[in-house]
Amino acid sequence: AGSFQDAGVIQHAYNLNFPLHTIPTSSAQCPAWSAFSVSSPAVVLETAEDRPEAVVVRLYEAHGSTVVAWLQTSLPVKEAMLCDLLERPAVQGRLPLEQQGMRLSFTPFHVLSILLVLSD
Repeated sequence: AGSFQDAGVIQHAYNLNFPLHTIPTSSAQCPAWSAFSVSSPAVVLETAEDRPEAVVVRLYEAHGSTVVAWLQTSLPVKEAMLCDLLERPAVQGRLPLEQQGMRLSFTPFHVLSILLVLSD
């Protein structure tokens, strides 16, 4: 048949455990908007937590592969840095902000936490 990666098992599991909830409304249509997007289906954005003037994003590699992925955001980020699981910035953790987002490298099942400092 195929692999669990090809079947989209992880996405289907998230859809089952966290279904979309729709709310009927009579107002005008809103434009599509997303705070984050990740370029690889092997990388899952698990959480995004608010902090004063910042957001912490936690991602992990879910396919057991080594992959480079781009994290894009529509938020006004002025600085991005890797941090530990306690959300303390890493000493050499500054991430360059590029046109296509932030370039992230993952090894199998690796977890990354990123502190995004927002501009005013």
